[in-house]
This record gives sequence, structure tokens and C-alpha cells, in this order.
Amino acid sequence: MILADKIIRLRKKNGWSQEELAEKVNVSRQAVSKWESAQTIPELEKILLLGELFGVTLDYLLKDEIENEEFTHNNAASGIKRVTMSEAADYIEHRKKASVLIALGVFLCIVSPCALIVLSASPFFYNVPMGFSILMGIIILLVAVAAAIGIFSYCGFKSAAFSYLSGDFETEYGVAGMIKEKDRQFTPFGVATNIIATCLCVISPTPILIAAFFGNGFFVCVSVCITLVIIGIAVMLFIIGTVRSRSMHRLLKDGEFSENRNGKDTRCGSLSAVYWLCATAIYLGWSLVSGSWSTTWIIWPIAGIVFPVVYIIGNSISKRKRP
Repeated sequence: MILADKIIRLRKKNGWSQEELAEKVNVSRQAVSKWESAQTIPELEKILLLGELFGVTLDYLLKDEIENEEFTHNNAASGIKRVTMSEAADYIEHRKKASVLIALGVFLCIVSPCALIVLSASPFFYNVPMGFSILMGIIILLVAVAAAIGIFSYCGFKSAAFSYLSGDFETEYGVAGMIKEKDRQFTPFGVATNIIATCLCVISPTPILIAAFFGNGFFVCVSVCITLVIIGIAVMLFIIGTVRSRSMHRLLKDGEFSENRNGKDTRCGSLSAVYWLCATAIYLGWSLVSGSWSTTWIIWPIAGIVFPVVYIIGNSISKRKRP
């Protein structure tokens, strides 16, 4: 097998286009094309770079009689973790499952105040004891947040087995090609979830606006809960698509992972939990001090309308602060 065929074989195994390989070895795409069509032979400096880039020996590249790849062991000697095909597949599958759990945890954080919103308004429109309603609402809120924290902790525990991906690592021969194929297959789903989620966020205040015009105070509170559920579903879709996509880009070490950047998956859940716990504290504090329980419920529709804005701003700040 001649050098030209070996370059083609190694490039495709790594899932690189001619443009990508050209960029890595600092030549033009036309130069790579000529190498692969055997019109020209790379300079010795470029052959050395190709050997280092593909992780194969110079004997394999230069000797036509050697058909099977001969890999170097530089990475093993330097202590750099080499991710195998099975390890990469296991990580992608793990993050696929984790994306659903993380999304569920964030959803629980977002909808956690729903019971408190409805129950705290019920005594003013129906014959329901005030103290019992508020107590039950707070208990349900705390249970939902505790369940979300438990889910996040479980996902973190399961992810510990892949902690080496936060450090310096290399993928073994052929792994990058497999990951890029999976990413290509996932892209339509990822784009669809983002479009649907964006549309849901845009229409999420609609129930509150409708209830404000056509319903009483109790139905306004119910509409806030419906808005939170819509937002929760939208955020779930965002997270499922983002977590799965990031798992593949982490292995490829491209995009946002061209440098080590971590810590986004559960931030939205933390933001939601803190926001609604603060809203609950303000509601209870104002109500207890003023004694105007019949009017303080207005906090909930206001908080429901403001939440999407707070979430978007918080997420944008989080992205900018990541190194």
C-alpha cells in the first residue's frame, strides 16, 4: 500500500475531511488532495508531522510492504489517557441517559413552586384552610427541589467513571470517525429540539395573559403553573439536545472543548431552584408581615412572567464567564 492510500485511510479513520487535515498540518487542501492522488509526495517534515498526528510509525508510512498500521506509544509513555472505541461509545451512551435525568431534575426545579402557587391562592376563592394549604405547598416545593438535587448528585456519581475526560486525553485510531458519524446522525434531532424549545419559550407567557383578561385571581395563579410547565418542557428539550451534543464534542475536543470548559449542565437547575426559593421567601415574608394574603398572591404571576427573562440572562452570563 503506497503512502497516498495510507494517508486517505488514516484521514477517513479519524473522520477528517481534506480541509481539516490540511489545517492540522498547515498546508492547503489542494496539497492534501495531491498527496492522496499520488501526484506529489509530502516533504519529510510533513511526513513526520503526519506520523505524529495519526499516531503511526514512519516505517508504516514510508514502507509500501507494511499494510497494517503500526502505532507509536508516545502517549502511553507520557501518561496521556487513550480513549478506546468502547470507552467512547460507553461515554456517549452514559451521557444520553444522563441528559434525560438532568433534564428531569431541572424540570422539577422549575415546576417546584406550582403546588404552593395554587394552594396559597385557594383559600381566597374556595373553602380551604390557609395554614394547611401553605404548609403543603412548601413541603411539595422542598420535596421537588430535594428530588432534583438527588438526581444531579446521582448523575455526578455515575459520571465519575469518566473523569479522565476532564484532563488530557487522546482518542485511539478510528474513534474520531465513529464519533463524527454519530454527531452527524444526531444533528437533525438536536436542531429540532432547539427549535421546539425556543418556540415554547416564546409562547410560554400566553396562559398568564389569557387568564389576566378572562379569569379571576385563582385562574391567574393556575396559568402561572401552566407557564412554568411549558418553560420546564422547553428547558428539558434544550438540555437533552445540549448534553448529548456536548458529549460528542468533548471527545472530539472541538468547539467549546478546544480548551477545557466545564460546569454547565446543572447550572440552569441551580438557577431555577434559587429563583423560586427566593420568590417563595418574598411571598411568605410579605404576607406574614402585612397580613394581606388576599393581595400578595400577585407575586406569583409576576415571578412567572419574569422567570424566562432571568433564565435567559443567567444562562448568557454563565456562558461568558466560562474560561
